[in-house]
Amino acid sequence: MKCIEISDRKLILTERPIPKPKSGEVLVKVYAAGVNRPDILQRNGLYPPPEGVTDIPGLEISGEIAERGRNVEGLRNGQQVCALVSGGGYAEYCIVPARQCLPLPKGLDFITAAGIPETFFTVWTNLFDRGLLKKGETVLVHGGASGIGTAAIQIAAAIGAKVFVTAGTDEKCKACRKLGAGLAVNYKTHDFLDEALKATRDKGVDVVLDMMGGEYLPRNLKALGTGGRHVSIAIQHGRMAELDILQVMQKRLIVTGSTLRPRSVEEKGAIADALKKNIWPLLNRKNALLALFCKKRITPVIDKVFPLTEAQAAHDYLDSGVHIGKVILRVM
Repeated sequence: MKCIEISDRKLILTERPIPKPKSGEVLVKVYAAGVNRPDILQRNGLYPPPEGVTDIPGLEISGEIAERGRNVEGLRNGQQVCALVSGGGYAEYCIVPARQCLPLPKGLDFITAAGIPETFFTVWTNLFDRGLLKKGETVLVHGGASGIGTAAIQIAAAIGAKVFVTAGTDEKCKACRKLGAGLAVNYKTHDFLDEALKATRDKGVDVVLDMMGGEYLPRNLKALGTGGRHVSIAIQHGRMAELDILQVMQKRLIVTGSTLRPRSVEEKGAIADALKKNIWPLLNRKNALLALFCKKRITPVIDKVFPLTEAQAAHDYLDSGVHIGKVILRVM
């Protein structure tokens, strides 16, 4: 099979044997794969795959099940799926734990579906499992125009939360508002802390979903109201920050976070079950009339598609930060 490997921090097209699924796994013929910032970190030697996981990058795919290992139930050969993986997505075939497969949402193509797993798994577990976001609450999402951000806006709005975001251009802010953000702050021209407090009449937001880290943390905590929850999911501005413990105590804040890749198959399977129950009905397009009138309909935002042979160009494009939504590799 054709696949991408990392050599001297560059992505190189090569060939490797097609892997064989073990017990509880399926082999997926990959049609498309999502490109994510952790892939760039892995390419730069900063995010190695967990022990026993292939060195081929790629954390989310869509395609058809080509072969099943032992003890796989509820899936069939030829079934169209999208899936979260711990690696191996940048290839014509990929091994996937069966529990991490989800049926391709009805009416969505492979390209669009490939942009779902990594972002939707991340958003769901961090907004709801860690951030405890509820209907009627307010969430501040940094990086609103990213793949994570565009998914978070729609998912949070769908459950009835108010969504505030930050983004780096007026164009990105406009796109975020179209997706359901009630407030979109261009952080290059306005102070998000001032804007968030103004919008909440100094009450503060209930949840912050933060992919920045670093100097953002103290300002995020100031933006939170009493009982607020701060959830870290990335550290684009650095892993170290100063924490005002007294502020945490006085406002009874929760400061938490998580990573997704090292989690067990059982944990990821539980997230998949929650997505299938709560989000898949909003993704399905089988009933066109229902979709037309459904205000809560969710649509993955795809910015640009590259062929597998141009994986390096896809990384360079994502790293430029100009995208709105997801960058996808077309594999087949």
